[in-house]
Amino acid sequence: MVVIVARHVVRPEIAREFPRLFEDFSAATRAEPGNITFEWSRSADDPQVYYLVEVFRDEAASAAHVASEHFRAAVGRMPGYLVEVPEIIHADIPGGGWSRMGEIAG
Repeated sequence: MVVIVARHVVRPEIAREFPRLFEDFSAATRAEPGNITFEWSRSADDPQVYYLVEVFRDEAASAAHVASEHFRAAVGRMPGYLVEVPEIIHADIPGGGWSRMGEIAG
């Protein structure tokens, strides 16, 4: 399973609407057969920071995402909305998707 967390610092004047600007990209990615989750969240501490959590079934699914037309289109548009190049955490981890939280499941 491939887990990617990307930190986006956006221009202050578009901070409120940023995720809406990429709704088409988000919907297309969520529809990819190898996508497990693709979610934007706004930082509680800095309204200019958005985190994107992406999880793909495997490296092939992640590579197919990066090769997609919707990915290339989004990456082409994104720099105009950002203050800096996004930072990412990229990890290959064992597993195939969601599992129950053991501390609560008992």
